[in-house]
This record gives sequence, structure tokens and C-alpha cells, in this order.
Amino acid sequence: MTPLLELNSLSCGYDNAVIVERLNFQLQSGEIACLLGPSGCGKTTVLRAIAGFNPVLAGTILQNGQTISTVGSALPPEQRSIGVVFQDYALFPHLSVYDNIAFGLQKHSGAAKRQAVAELLKLVELPDISARYPHELSGGQQQRVALARALAPKPNLLLMDEPFSNLDTDLRRQLALEVRAILKDQGIASIMVTHDQEEAFAISDKLGILAQGELQQWGSPSELYYQPVNPLVAGFVGKGELFDAECLNETSVRTELGTLEFAEPFGAQSGKRLSLFIRPADIRPSHDSGSVMATVEQKEFLGHSVVYHLLLPSGRRIESEIFEPLMFEVGSQVSLHVAAHRPIAFAR
Repeated sequence: MTPLLELNSLSCGYDNAVIVERLNFQLQSGEIACLLGPSGCGKTTVLRAIAGFNPVLAGTILQNGQTISTVGSALPPEQRSIGVVFQDYALFPHLSVYDNIAFGLQKHSGAAKRQAVAELLKLVELPDISARYPHELSGGQQQRVALARALAPKPNLLLMDEPFSNLDTDLRRQLALEVRAILKDQGIASIMVTHDQEEAFAISDKLGILAQGELQQWGSPSELYYQPVNPLVAGFVGKGELFDAECLNETSVRTELGTLEFAEPFGAQSGKRLSLFIRPADIRPSHDSGSVMATVEQKEFLGHSVVYHLLLPSGRRIESEIFEPLMFEVGSQVSLHVAAHRPIAFAR
């Protein structure tokens, strides 16, 4: 199957300064992808290159098998069937909601345009606000109108640049799920950029980690979470700590947290040195006796969980997150157990 979008060895940036290089990934029709990475890593730069706003410095961008961008040659943005939702929504302040959405429907007749706008407003669950102006809308409403305007020309691909960053946490999560449902219902592929891990997990079928000017890994959210290719990816999709480890056999290692046994094999020989990534939720303090003891230095009650800040005998500080009503007092001694079933290990 020919991908809807394909990036081959793409390098892009500004004024011949390379921001991102050697970028390779594919997106199929109807897939929703997310580029996740820290601020300044080049996420928006990639989006602008795909949209045709910025030239590419190396490599190619293909849409449905046809080259739309290469060095020195680019299809104009208006001919790419690509919609864009900007971070600040970029609604026209002097136009009503109706006119904002209708802006991309110049080829429609009056009756067809009115019907299309009405359908789009119904789609984004704002059927009765066509006469309002952007300044009369809440942030969530403005985001929905921006989405409706981007969907109006029926693009093959929708690009979204931090579309929920101006909203509070609960509304962001709600809108992320709503936008995913709308895109899936319409069969429109999309790429969203964000630095918010939960947002990326909620909306995407495919996830790419962009850092240090390169795409570190591309795959499903579960692949990146459970099978990160390097410590950088592991740390970005889930909080955790790296521990030096010595492989004792296929399923056990010796670490600062004691000898750890896993249900799944490491695929490493005895004596092999590894870096083991362990998440706070997998570190379990207990009042039972154990080979490794730690001191509770601080605890944070977060409602759904409690995070304990623990001091190891070596002087190292780590965190444990407990989702059960197990309470340990600051200053108390606890034994530590690791409950991870699937090892996340990297060669040293």
C-alpha cells in the first residue's frame, strides 16, 4: 500500500541551518501520528516542511507516492491537500465563526457553503455559534472552530501544532479524545506535535520521539513505552531511573536494588553489563525485611497515588509511586522490591 505521506532522509531548518536531519517515517491513510519531544527540538520545523511553508535542505517528502518537496523544488502549500491547525488557532478576529470556517470554501455556492459550515459546526459540537466572533469564544471553542476551518476543504492530511497547549489539563485531555474521534470518523490522517506525553498517548496510532535533531524512534505508543530503543526514549515516554546491572542468567540481574528476577528473558549472556531502566511504579517499598533498605525522605500525596522519595545506602535518591493505600512515614526504613515483569535493558 502506498503511504499517504513518506519522509525519506529529510533534513530541514531555517536559512540553511539544519535543525532536524535524516528523518524517515511513513503515515498511512487514516492514521494519527504524534511527534513528541522537548521544546526547540524541531517538531514545528518538520511540520512546516510537510505543509510546504519551509524548503527542505536534503531528502524528499512524498504524498501518495508523488514527490511534493525536495531540494530546490516544492509543490505550493495550497496544492497539497493539507490542513493546518496552528498553536494560537490563527482565527481571523474580524470574521464571524461562519466566515472563518467558510474561508476555505470559496468554490462552494452559497447554499452548499451554508450546508457545509452547518455540518462542520455540528461535527465539532458547536451548532449554534456561527454568528459569534473569536473573542466571544472560550479557548476550547476557538480550538474546535480552528479544527472545523481546517477540515472544511476536506484535506487528506491534517497537521496540528501544539493545538491544546493554551488549555487547562482536563480540557486538553477531553479535546484530545474528541479530536481523535472526529478524525477517525472522517478518515483523515493527522500529525500532531506536542511535548506532552499523555496527550501524545491519548491521540496517536504512531508516535515519534524527536530529540537532538533526529528521530529517535517511530512506532506505536505501546512499542515506545515497553520497547524503547535507547535511554533517551525510555526517559521521555515514562519517568524512570537507569541502574547499572550485571546479567546473572537470561532472566536475572544483580543491581543496586538487589538481585532482580524477570518473567521475560534479557537475551544477554551471563556477566554482560547492562543499563536497566526501572519506573517508579515498579519500585515497591515494604515493611517486610529485604536485602535492600531505603529511608523515606519525603512523600507526595497526589490523590490517585503517593510518590515516595527514597534514599539508598549508596546516597542515591530514587522515587517510588504507589497506587494503593500503603502509607510509609518520612524517616522510616523500608525494604525495596522491583515488580516489573518486562525488563527494559540497554547494552553498556
